[in-house]
Amino acid sequence: MIKSQEIGSLKKPAWLLASLKSENIEEKEKAKDDASYINLRRLEDIGLDYVYDGEAKRIEMYEQPIREIGGFIFADRIRSWDNKYYRKARCVDEVKYLRNYHKDEFAFVKANTKRTPKIPVTGPYTFMDWSYDEHYRDRSLFLLALSKVVNSVLADLEAMGAPVLQVDEPAATAHPDEMDLFVEGFNAAVRGINSKVTVHICYSGDEYTSLMPRLQSIHASHFALEFANRDSTELGVSSEIRRGYRALEMFREYGSGKELGLGVIDVHTDFIEPPELIRDRILYAIKVLKGATQIVVNPDCGLRTRSRDIAFSKLSNMIKGIKLAEEEAL
Repeated sequence: MIKSQEIGSLKKPAWLLASLKSENIEEKEKAKDDASYINLRRLEDIGLDYVYDGEAKRIEMYEQPIREIGGFIFADRIRSWDNKYYRKARCVDEVKYLRNYHKDEFAFVKANTKRTPKIPVTGPYTFMDWSYDEHYRDRSLFLLALSKVVNSVLADLEAMGAPVLQVDEPAATAHPDEMDLFVEGFNAAVRGINSKVTVHICYSGDEYTSLMPRLQSIHASHFALEFANRDSTELGVSSEIRRGYRALEMFREYGSGKELGLGVIDVHTDFIEPPELIRDRILYAIKVLKGATQIVVNPDCGLRTRSRDIAFSKLSNMIKGIKLAEEEAL
């Protein structure tokens, strides 16, 4: 059976955003619990195998943890992608682990799902690349300091019973010439971790050519990668039509023993992929990989830039597409 997962984020409902403006702490926490619970129920009802609460309790993947790491102060808002902004932080002192900033979040997810819970944790390279370094003034030293913090968080979550730890590294391929530095920082962050470690990496201009040769040196068993955004919306399983999946050839060459998180949903558009398109993207991956790896199907990235209705419709069709692919391929 082909497993399924989401990548992490979902758009927060308007009523949650309104509640977060309240000065009543109890009211805000209750709203977060409600949103987390609703997201988990929706994702379970859709049929996902691995679930998370869509960042219902987080501001987002960068600001929330940075608030809880010593040595940072916030600067101004910076434009990222899809005209979204984030608060970029300045490292002005030694980076310090203060507390497990995902402890309460994971405890709630674990207690409120019957599926396999996972917890996304922002990786050290992304923290480094998205921050100003005014203390270390050396990317390697800054990265390794952040790796120690992430390692402590992962170890705490593992001790709480987290079976799957997803390390989010969207910035990993932003600087192809730093791929060795990324690998060093990532491996330091997951050192000693025995839970299943997965890594989510966004697309790059070099079509993953800097990443693929290093797959065996990265201490993760699963790579969730982006493909659909560059793909055609035509049906078919030819290489001409499935041009967004050209990097699968490299994954077959370098990814022996690694599990692939196959991105089949474009998170940058409101186009709701029909099940037949998702089926063909999966069948093409099966054809190219020739059974060399286990495939887990997911969106390219988090769906927080899409409306909730569109996000859930995309995920629902993703499950339907998986079933169509299973009927034809298995």
